[in-house]
Amino acid sequence: MRLPILLTSSTRFARIPGFALRGPRTLGPGSVSSLLKIALDVAFVLLMLITAILLLAFVAAIFIPLSDVNITVTDDTGGLQQPLTRALLLFGLGALSAWFGGFLLILRHLRLIFRSLTQGDPFQPENVRRLRAIGLILATVTAGVWVTQGLVAARLAPGVMDPQGVGELLTPIFSVLVVFVLAEVFREGARLRRESELTI
Repeated sequence: MRLPILLTSSTRFARIPGFALRGPRTLGPGSVSSLLKIALDVAFVLLMLITAILLLAFVAAIFIPLSDVNITVTDDTGGLQQPLTRALLLFGLGALSAWFGGFLLILRHLRLIFRSLTQGDPFQPENVRRLRAIGLILATVTAGVWVTQGLVAARLAPGVMDPQGVGELLTPIFSVLVVFVLAEVFREGARLRRESELTI
């Protein structure tokens, strides 16, 4: 006879507003989403500065003189030294600028998505387009890194640096697929919300 009394007491205790057990808020102002939005803002500013510095270095590399400058590519078994040409310098700075610029665009879309999460309205049609854009940019960056590393391994450091294998592409490809699946989830959520608004 004591067990039902204990259950009833604990049930009443859990309903007391001051003692209600709640997890962290995920949406709205002051939630986890708002904290992540702040972190994304900081990362966006840092990436923007890095990209701007790389672009300035790319422009400066067109005009600065290069003479008797060598680069060395090393691994565990040895290294390879060759002169640093203007074309090679521009290629390296351009590839880095494109890499950071791609992730800058990804962070831009993520900031807008988390802004809608902070507002408590995640299922917006714009978020579907933003997630698809993130997937396309991520796929482009992954393909660019794969091609660039292959060119560097074949031309700059043959026998020292190996090109990326197919197995190393599994994780980026999986990430791209996850982003596109999330885009479809958001699209379905936006459709259901629109239907509910029309029903009301």
